[in-house]
Amino acid sequence: MTDSNIVTLPLDELPDGASLKSVIAQPSEIAGRAALRVELTKEASGGVPGVDYIDQPTFVLLPVEFENGVIEVDVLSRLAAGAPDYARAFAGIAYRITDDLRRFESLYVRPLNGARLNPPGPRMNRGLQYFAYPEWDFERLREEYPDGRYEARADIGPDEWIQLRVEVQDRNLRVMINGGQVLSLDGTKSAPIRGQVGLWVDIGTEAFFSNLSVTAL
Repeated sequence: MTDSNIVTLPLDELPDGASLKSVIAQPSEIAGRAALRVELTKEASGGVPGVDYIDQPTFVLLPVEFENGVIEVDVLSRLAAGAPDYARAFAGIAYRITDDLRRFESLYVRPLNGARLNPPGPRMNRGLQYFAYPEWDFERLREEYPDGRYEARADIGPDEWIQLRVEVQDRNLRVMINGGQVLSLDGTKSAPIRGQVGLWVDIGTEAFFSNLSVTAL
């Protein structure tokens, strides 16, 4: 803690006060860096799509309060053993998580859709995703907004550290990856509410998180 409005967590271990929601987490080291390894529990992975996984409350819930401000974290993700064919190493940040877990927003990367892998067809423009739980998952957003405004192209790939920066002000959102802007939204899908921050993962993903910084405005 460096300031009353800034929280920093190295994520070299599970932070005090954190809790696990349908995930497992353990200290690890990868690519020369200490990190927190996170993936779904076997129970969640074997559950029902749209109920136990796919844009659900599957995260490490951190003891960090947030409504507006900036969240920064480094994430490295890759496919887990036995990942389904549609898995893309989904990992990112959840924020404004309510105490009952009934509401939150999220930004996550899909490294296997990263531009540097030159994926086929529309996957090239689906390297980053916004969604708002529970009503606005990626599938509904994609159906109702075929212009793809809630997704973005990103020059990323699996097994590499990705610097993710999320700037939130009410319903305005800006996302930076490795220092470059990839997504800007003037109208997100959830009214501002104070909640907690989480390290989010989805099906078929082995994710590593490091160097979290949360600045509340």
